[in-house]
Amino acid sequence: MFLDPAATPGFKRTLFNAIVAPRPIGWISTINGKGQVNLAPFSHFNLVSTSPPVVIFSCNAPADRHEKDTIANVRETGEFVTNLATWDLREPMNLSSMNAPYGTDEFELAGLEKAPSVMVKPPRVAASPASMECRLLRIVDIEPTGPGETFSNVVFGRIVGVHLDERFVDANGNFDTARAEPLTRMDGNRYSTVGRMDILGRPSPRRD
Repeated sequence: MFLDPAATPGFKRTLFNAIVAPRPIGWISTINGKGQVNLAPFSHFNLVSTSPPVVIFSCNAPADRHEKDTIANVRETGEFVTNLATWDLREPMNLSSMNAPYGTDEFELAGLEKAPSVMVKPPRVAASPASMECRLLRIVDIEPTGPGETFSNVVFGRIVGVHLDERFVDANGNFDTARAEPLTRMDGNRYSTVGRMDILGRPSPRRD
């Protein structure tokens, strides 16, 4: 079976997102110049470099404005925080995705407590077991080129501080990902967490 994305109805949600899955969720908190806080989840999120430590998230422009509030805030202040969304936090994460008027505090909307950051101004999700403070490196704007496509923004941020809940750090100083049960996005509105796991060491060159 061969599919042309431009000629396949529903490719974006029913096929593309189902193939590139599960996807980690970047639960991004930002603040604007007036001190108004925003919190929103993004399932197009990942790390792109470990040294220097860099994360990336992206989103499409909403139907009612040029760009999402998160992008507008990052452009204005150059800062954001990624908060680990977990299985236990799936309901407040979902509430924070609501299309709300600009300036709405999604922390309050989702019943979440704020925690102060150290290196940046946006607050953290206090209940999250891991948060990473970031400073903006660059925003790459992707222009639509075909019918039905929307404007997209890709954000690169350098990690300048990390907060960990010590309950999820083992005796060796490693973060226990499986115990934290990170929430991941599947296809459509389906979410999941850690499933089967295995340990695979890096293979060595064969010596005959």
